[in-house]
Amino acid sequence: MDVGVDPRAGVETVLDIRFSRALQVMLFLAIAAEEDSAALSSAHLAGSLKANPSLVRKLLVPLANAGLVVCVKGRAGGARLGRPADQITLAEIYRCAVGDKPLWACSPEAADMCLVTARSGEYFAALTAEAERAVLDSLGDRTLAESVRELRGLDAKPGR
Repeated sequence: MDVGVDPRAGVETVLDIRFSRALQVMLFLAIAAEEDSAALSSAHLAGSLKANPSLVRKLLVPLANAGLVVCVKGRAGGARLGRPADQITLAEIYRCAVGDKPLWACSPEAADMCLVTARSGEYFAALTAEAERAVLDSLGDRTLAESVRELRGLDAKPGR
């Protein structure tokens, strides 16, 4: 997670980057699979992400547990896709990256003194569940292969 200051509010914010990092790892693996490359080591992936290899290994564990990647230990080891990229949805990658952590966290409950303090937690939980369903629906409609094509399309735009 990255911690920063929200310039609009002047307060500290915590930004969860696990999904974006896991997606980047999966995109690297998808491109490597298209090129029939060998498995990519955590050191190679970390270098590409400008991250620590231990972070990459932590990201790979839930992806491997879900069968999205296959990891082989050892000097010639590394990670590769566990299924074809057109059979992996971004929703699967998201779920592996964030687990059961909700999209947003509700502020701590306050004493039931009025309508807001009595019902805002329940309202916020329902709102979060609805937003999470929308996110998963959107990500569920996109495959890793489609994402690689979208990246290539962005790269092909004039001026790149």
